[in-house]
Amino acid sequence: MNKAQYNKISAKEAKYRIDNEPDIIIIDVRTEEEYRELHIPSSINIPLSLVTDKVKEKYSQDAKLFIYCRSGVRSRIAASQLALMGYNNVYDFGGIISWPYEKI
Repeated sequence: MNKAQYNKISAKEAKYRIDNEPDIIIIDVRTEEEYRELHIPSSINIPLSLVTDKVKEKYSQDAKLFIYCRSGVRSRIAASQLALMGYNNVYDFGGIISWPYEKI
């Protein structure tokens, strides 16, 4: 049996790929309140407690999912859960606190 895996990438790699690959879906797994205060442009908010159900509803297992949270803890949990569900293009790029690029 294969172990479900996701990819851990740096903010720099995430930014480069987001800028150059139009099919990436950026998912912020923080709470709605945290998302409203500050988030990465073009990201969508799916709180960690809803991520498995909402992603399953909306996206195929081949979707490129880039996951972040505040510090990297929730994004790691979400990425692991999605990988276990069979999503094979899951990328955890950590927390918004270490994202040196544009935030809105």
